Formats: sequence, C-alpha cells, structure tokens
Amino acid sequence: MIKVVKPGLLSSIQDLGRTGYQKFGVIASGAMDPFSHRMANLLAGNEENDPVLEITMMGPILTFEEDTLISICGGDLSPSINGQPVRTWRSVFVKKGSELKFGRCHKGCRAYLAAAGGFAVPEVMNSKSTYLRASLGGYKGRALKPGDLLETGKPSLQSLKMTEYLTKQSLDRTFAENDWGIASDLIPDTAANPEIRITRGRQFDLFSNESKVQLLNHAFEVTAQSDRMGYRLKGPALLLSEHAEQISEAVNFGSIQVPPDGNPIVLLADRQTTGGYPKIGQVAAVDLPLLAQAKPGDTLSFAEISNEQAQQLLINREMKLKELKQGIFLKTRGGN
Repeated sequence: MIKVVKPGLLSSIQDLGRTGYQKFGVIASGAMDPFSHRMANLLAGNEENDPVLEITMMGPILTFEEDTLISICGGDLSPSINGQPVRTWRSVFVKKGSELKFGRCHKGCRAYLAAAGGFAVPEVMNSKSTYLRASLGGYKGRALKPGDLLETGKPSLQSLKMTEYLTKQSLDRTFAENDWGIASDLIPDTAANPEIRITRGRQFDLFSNESKVQLLNHAFEVTAQSDRMGYRLKGPALLLSEHAEQISEAVNFGSIQVPPDGNPIVLLADRQTTGGYPKIGQVAAVDLPLLAQAKPGDTLSFAEISNEQAQQLLINREMKLKELKQGIFLKTRGGN
C-alpha cells in the first residue's frame, strides 16, 4: 500500500484507455503517454495495460506502507527516495517506510509510476482509467488527494522474482535499482520543442495553400489553456480557402482540428468522441509520446509523412518492444 502525503499538481490512475464506448459518447481517456505507461508496467513485471499513476509536472510525495517493486518512466521529474536520486526506466525495490518525492521538471512533463501488481481500483466499462470531468473510474473518479491510500494488486511471478533479486541487492539501503534498464535508443527524446510527424487530415485540402505551408514551416506554442483533452496552440492562423460546413465525425488521439479563429487544437487522451471542426493533420501514433511530454510554453513543429511511413514507423517500434519484452523475460527468469 502507498500513502499520498502530497498529491502534486495532477496525479491520477490511468491504464491504456476505455475502448468500445465512444459510440455511446463515453471518451477513451487513458494515459497521455501510452509508451511510457507500457514500459513502466513491463519493468514492474505487470501486464502492459495495468493501471499506473500518471504524474503531471509537479509530482507527489508518497510513502510506502510495505516493501514494493516499482518503476518510473516518462518525463524526468527528478524523483528521489529518502533524499537520494532514483533512476528512471528501470525496476526499483523500495523498502517499507520510504518516501518517494518528485522535484524539478527536467525533461518532459509526465511521469508514470507502476507498482508490482498494478493499482487495485475498480474497473468501470472495461477500464481503470480516471475520466476527471465525469468523475469516472480510477481512484474514486478523481485526482489524488492527501491521505489517499493506494492498494496494489497481486504481483506476478515475474514481479516476485524481480523483488527477490533486488531485496538481496538492497542490503542496508532503503531501496535498490536494477543494474539494467530500457536501452537509450528506445526511450523517446522528450526535449522541449519537439518536431512531431503528422499525416494529412481528412480536410487538409480545404485549407488555403498559405495555411498548408505555415503548418509545416512555423512553430506553434502550447498555450496555458491546454489540458488532457487537447493542446491549444498559438501560431500563424490556419484558414480554409473558402467557408465550408462540416458534419461532425469521429476524432482520434492526435487529430489536429482547426476552429474558425485559425488556432489549431491537438486532441489528446480526454478528447471528445466527435468533432465538427476541419482536421488539417493527424499526429503519427509513434510520436504521441513526444506530444504528450510537451508542456505549456513549449513549441511544436510539424513534419509531414505519408500514411505508409507512419504505419511502418509504428510497426518498427512494436517489433522493438516485442524484442524488449522477450529480453526482460529472459533476464528475470533468474530473478534479475
């Protein structure tokens, strides 16, 4: 069990989303950075979809009521245990009574904390994700508050072997990190002001030629009005070549829609199920982690790729992940 001393700016339980209910108007929600979410779970010996704690910009202070195997992936929010820095993207065994604290936001803005067994919260519509606006799912349908107690589920055999190995390594220390982690070439570069690869949106051809050029040649700032529903961007106005009525249609994670004022909105995890604004672009799925780690004040620039290139990039990453999962399995057979 983990106790919340301070909740941070926004900490909520998320899995990979509530699929199958958008036709009823229920949003998907889920982790903003699904790649980091999956990695954190794998390093804790969990299933990829198990619920983890999504931590945004200013992290919480947590105390461990029992020995726990964890991992932290995603943005670097300078985590420390009992005042000692702890490395991310690897398995960490934490002893009972320890305090995990997050500090300055060095790179990215979202970290994912997985605990062996996953966080034990009720499933709502096939998901344990928190939809904050509807007070649905997660931990009591809300972000964490001081005094909350997070229970963990039953750890897997893999988690138990990792825990056994790291327990021996910890000796008189209050925590022990695994001596291996995720290879650096697999970790997304969450530096500020990323270039995001996009494909053309369904209404791309309705925009003026000048707007099409501006989309790909100017940076757009993530404004303070951004949230888990969408990033509101500020930059050159993107305008249609002529007025056209749009019929609302399904939208997706990463759809770039443009309201009449010309300032684009990139739809994110808590996006609505349909939208009536024209969509000039769609963020490639492989770059959603980069998008999710951008914070207000950062700028985004866009580079166009084809649908085939976007699909191949995703296939390549999934093949690497498959190799990684096999590698973790082989390494942890003996416990390490």
